[in-house]
Amino acid sequence: MNSNLIGSNNIKAYFYLFFATLFWAGNFTIGKFAFTENIPPYSLAFFRWILVWLILIPFTFREISKKKNEIKDNLSLFFILGLTSVGVFSSFTYNALNHTQVINASLFNTAIPVTIILVCFLLKIEKTNVFQISGLIVSVLGILAIITRLDLNILLTLNFNKGDIYMLVAITSWGIYSALLKKKKFSISLLSLIEVICTFGLIILLPAFLFELAQEKIIEVNSNFFYILFFIAIFPSIGSYYCWAGAVSIIGANRAGIFLSLIPLFSTIFATIFFNEKFLFFHFIGSILIILGLFLSNKKITNA
Repeated sequence: MNSNLIGSNNIKAYFYLFFATLFWAGNFTIGKFAFTENIPPYSLAFFRWILVWLILIPFTFREISKKKNEIKDNLSLFFILGLTSVGVFSSFTYNALNHTQVINASLFNTAIPVTIILVCFLLKIEKTNVFQISGLIVSVLGILAIITRLDLNILLTLNFNKGDIYMLVAITSWGIYSALLKKKKFSISLLSLIEVICTFGLIILLPAFLFELAQEKIIEVNSNFFYILFFIAIFPSIGSYYCWAGAVSIIGANRAGIFLSLIPLFSTIFATIFFNEKFLFFHFIGSILIILGLFLSNKKITNA
């Protein structure tokens, strides 16, 4: 009976992860499209999460009010969760897409599991073995292959693409978020958890949004803006965050992180169709190294 229950829970987790990665892949595509529509990145992130907040508040207000003591007891943790997910990961991803390819950005996301492993190791959340350390090193080599485009001069001169650097910061931030989410078990529902994290994230995003306004980076409000906002608020925000948090709670951050390798697959298909991007040789080498690193890091799970 217990084995059947475990198997059923695993299938549920994999179902969550499939749709989480599909929606996130769509987020990269829509984020790039937003750049072509001259929508500023911090403003896009701010309006995205404002809409998410407004959608969720009728369904979560009562529970959040009842669990206010638990929230108060974990204010610093919620602040960090809001900073690392809504604040940094979301806005830096949109910044990155202003400067780099959808394929590049999505391949960096494939390396998120190595940041999760590193953070889990540093915070002693999950045990780490030699396979995971080896996988971490190999995946880092894959990241370097993408950042340098296999050009030694780029590495020696540190002349990296600005968008690639934004994505490095973004995936590190998401690794911290996922590891902390695994470490702490909350009694509130997933939707209420997202709403609380969203609230703190919006507080963090507000100064950046106001700075863009001060720079006269104004959004042209038209039908495309509303289409973009609707998609990123519903699917990669509520949908993906709900599915990701649910999967992590069932199978753990390390195992869930393996499935992030589906994001570049979906993203490459979308980028090829909508932006005519090319999957180049350095993409191939980088993705092979990152995926090899993921397989190595998964040794702990398969041998456990």
